[in-house]
Amino acid sequence: MELLWAFLIGGLFCAIGQLLIDYTKLTPARILVAYVVAGVVLSAFGWYPKLISFAGGGASVPLTGFGHLLAEGIRKAVDEKGFLGVFTGGMTSAAGGITAALIFGLLAAVIFKPKDK
Repeated sequence: MELLWAFLIGGLFCAIGQLLIDYTKLTPARILVAYVVAGVVLSAFGWYPKLISFAGGGASVPLTGFGHLLAEGIRKAVDEKGFLGVFTGGMTSAAGGITAALIFGLLAAVIFKPKDK
C-alpha cells in the first residue's frame, strides 16, 4: 500500500506540473521554483512532514521535497547557530543530494560523451 500511495502522490505532483505547462503561460523554470517554494510553505505550516510520512518517496523526491529539505535544514541551523544558520542551513542539509547530482552528472558525461547539436 505504501508504494501505491507514493506512486499516486508523486504522480499527482507530476500531473499538476504538466497541467501548468499545458494550460498556463508559466515557463518550466517558474513552475520548478513554485514547487520548491510550495515545499517550503507547506513545511512552515507543518503539513509536509505529514505528507512525507503518508506518501514516502512520492512526496520527498519531487521538488517540493527539496523545498522541505531546505526549510528543515534552515530551521535546525537557526536553532543551533542563531541567525547565521539562515545562510548555512539549507546548503548543509542538501549537500549530499547536490553532490550526488554533480558526481552522477559528471559520470554520465564521461561515459556517454555528449555532443553539441
